[in-house]
Amino acid sequence: MASPAARFRSLASVGAGLRAGLGAGYGPADFRKDLLAGLTIGVVAIPLAMALAVATGVPPQYGLYSAIVAGIVIALAGGSRFNVSGPTAAFVVVLMPIVQQHGIGGLLVATFMAGAILVAMGMARMGGLLQFVPYPVVLGFTAGIGVVIATLQLPDFLGLAVTDAGSHYADKIVAIAQALPGIDIPEVGIGVLTLATILLWPRLRTPVPAPLAALILASAAAWLLNGMADGALVDTIASRFSWESGGQAGQGIPPMGPTFVLPWRLPDGDGVPLQLSFELFQGLLGPAIAIAILAAIESLLCGVIADGLTGTRHDPNAELIGQGLGNMIAPFFGGITATAAIARTTTNIRSGARSPVAAIVHSLVVLGAVLGLAGLLGQVPMAALAALLITIAWHMSEPRLFLRTLRSAQRGDVVVLLTCFGLTVLFDMVIAVAVGVGLAAALFIHRMSLLTHAQRLDGAARSSAAGFPAGVVVYDVNGPLFFAAAEKAVASLHIVDPGVRVVVLDMSDVPSMDHTAVVAMQGVVDEMHRQDVALVFAGLAPRMVLKLLRAGVRRVRGRLTFCGSMEQAARVAAAWHRSVP
Repeated sequence: MASPAARFRSLASVGAGLRAGLGAGYGPADFRKDLLAGLTIGVVAIPLAMALAVATGVPPQYGLYSAIVAGIVIALAGGSRFNVSGPTAAFVVVLMPIVQQHGIGGLLVATFMAGAILVAMGMARMGGLLQFVPYPVVLGFTAGIGVVIATLQLPDFLGLAVTDAGSHYADKIVAIAQALPGIDIPEVGIGVLTLATILLWPRLRTPVPAPLAALILASAAAWLLNGMADGALVDTIASRFSWESGGQAGQGIPPMGPTFVLPWRLPDGDGVPLQLSFELFQGLLGPAIAIAILAAIESLLCGVIADGLTGTRHDPNAELIGQGLGNMIAPFFGGITATAAIARTTTNIRSGARSPVAAIVHSLVVLGAVLGLAGLLGQVPMAALAALLITIAWHMSEPRLFLRTLRSAQRGDVVVLLTCFGLTVLFDMVIAVAVGVGLAAALFIHRMSLLTHAQRLDGAARSSAAGFPAGVVVYDVNGPLFFAAAEKAVASLHIVDPGVRVVVLDMSDVPSMDHTAVVAMQGVVDEMHRQDVALVFAGLAPRMVLKLLRAGVRRVRGRLTFCGSMEQAARVAAAWHRSVP
């Protein structure tokens, strides 16, 4: 738990990324680089924000509002110079069940709750959270999320009429399989055109991003097909979604920026205004914690990647607070959950960004698109958005890295990886991460326990036992003494020779000792006392000596003592041995 002073330092670090970026001689040339980088990632973010909102189960404008509001707030308050925040694919499998059960209103309330949790994590200085999540766990659940996202896009990509798909992955697979005879060829053609453009466009080396080019071509093709068919042959954003605001109504995306709204005034899962209650908060607490954990992992991982690309250092606690503030403010303007996006951040860096100003420009570009191009954005085909999400899911799952890890990692790590992957696909990310971290911790404990042992030294064979008289036995204790290893190590401390009068424990290679080990050592002391054998602890660190003293293991002249080195232990043991009749 962080002290009040530490919490104050965390709050004072808010905006550390902006201060670092604008410091150190920031000038007009840097601003021009930020402007160009912001324009680039803004163009990339527009289709991504719409696609991810649709994948979550809400109209596309909510994703755009998130990129606008949360993107600006997090850029101003976060701890990274280069992170670009907005909706990300990792959240889809977490947010979709919230939307299905509690509607858009419940999603925004859960986002606010998750933001508050992130702020609390930052104030508690939990920015080192990422190091406690093993890599096989991260790879497993991200690959699983990628598989789920790709699967969920198949109905739109293939033009399938899927009804009552169920809430579980297996049910969705069955529903999609049953609908396969109804494949819509025009929809498939739009999807394939989008995929082909995304894959082949980079070879032209043009400044236009591949996703934007793909959506423009797909939209043009859909317009031609719908025009020739004299009807809605291809499903688009405008044909799928409608909006109503301030007495105005329309199809597609509303041509207006984010406006203030109370999240609980928006519809719940049944289409009526959300009703705030203790039961609602209780039902949303688990999902909010899951959102906060995932946001923390992804934003901190993004910060680490950005540091590696730029040679800078981000403030992880300030980043958590910034992410929290963004997710607390965005829901009041219709913004869904946001976090730092790795793909957009790396694009930002490669485009020459110098500070969070680039992320702010990116949000303003998205705002400009909403205000000026809402009509055109409404013409984007749903199959094209599905194709875009399939490519995102492919890159997110990192299949080559996944397969390489299966081939090269140790068996325990492979089990953790496959367990997290399977649980993410079949159940959800929260269960996968919890079980994965638990398995990884158990694996780590087992491996560490193998490093701990206690061995009786032979003076003729081991120099560290030299200098001790025949009635003195030396045991070399190595490794951390903790609950999984203490009993095994202590069990080795047995006396075979009845003539032994003094036992010396060389503990200079013991880096740590938990309370289980302290209790075990108390047992050793009692056993030696019953056998009338003196005990000398040698080389034990002062902090561990203090643990034993607090537990009642006291110095007794001629019976028990602590020595700082083996040389001192040898002198004490020899003196005690001579004094024994």
